[in-house]
Amino acid sequence: MKSSSFVAIDDINKQEMLDLLERARYFEEHPNSKILDGRVVATLFFEPSTRTRLSFETAVNRLGGRVIGFSDASTSSTSKGETLKDTIKMVSNYADIIVMRHFLEGAAQYATEVTDVPIVNAGDGANQHPSQTLLDLYSILKTQGTLEGLTITMVGDLKYGRTVHSLLMALRHFKPVFNFVSCPELRMPEEYIKICRREGIEFHEYTDFSQEVIDSSDIIYMTRVQRERFSDIMEYERVKNLYTLRNAMLATSKPNVKILHPLPRVNEIDRDVDDNPKAYYFEQARNGVFARQAILTRALGIDPLKS
Repeated sequence: MKSSSFVAIDDINKQEMLDLLERARYFEEHPNSKILDGRVVATLFFEPSTRTRLSFETAVNRLGGRVIGFSDASTSSTSKGETLKDTIKMVSNYADIIVMRHFLEGAAQYATEVTDVPIVNAGDGANQHPSQTLLDLYSILKTQGTLEGLTITMVGDLKYGRTVHSLLMALRHFKPVFNFVSCPELRMPEEYIKICRREGIEFHEYTDFSQEVIDSSDIIYMTRVQRERFSDIMEYERVKNLYTLRNAMLATSKPNVKILHPLPRVNEIDRDVDDNPKAYYFEQARNGVFARQAILTRALGIDPLKS
């Protein structure tokens, strides 16, 4: 993989992660500049996206760059049978960096092997979503004042939820306690459980989203059960509404607790939570612009703190 690409959160070490968060802080204070003037960023979204695509494009525009690409693969030559390799190599002729979302796990990694242009993974199947992870970390740091020693409760689709997989890989550097709340069919994959065991990270698995679990949490990370990941629609229908966070459930929670969600939500957070000051998911989405400005400038070898 090219060193400037950003495919998985574990491609960078703890200090590099903290450096990116410092960049995000800088961009929150200085969102507009011309440091990408003359640079072209290609956004290739083979899978639907709203927040990720728009926040990447906003990040580029606020930094003075230009955006090309597509948000619907059916409008690209993929619909004519063009291979992923050919698409990447073709677009590499036009852009300085490629931001890519794909439905296949490993697609972003593969892209780094067929081009010298930096690749930023905007989500590959059920694998990872590292730019979401960086904005999640930034949101946690802003609201808690630290990343160290927090109790993080992840709820819902832990099997296919690439956001929780990436977040686990990032937070393992900061001595967390994890609560994994899911039905057996959607439990955290064994590979991530093994990482927790190997690195001595305390974790607990629950099928009940209990008051005790809620009240012990510093961060509650809700996830949508993703219909698009299920081949059996009956299985999806059976598990889709198992966990819903309601405002009354937060009555005895910690004063510092914040509710995060990568969005879009369906029924897993009731609308009555939105006005609770512990709800942070819309601010979390806003933080995505600053985090992605940090990722893009790092991948392009630009240091805003020295420019």
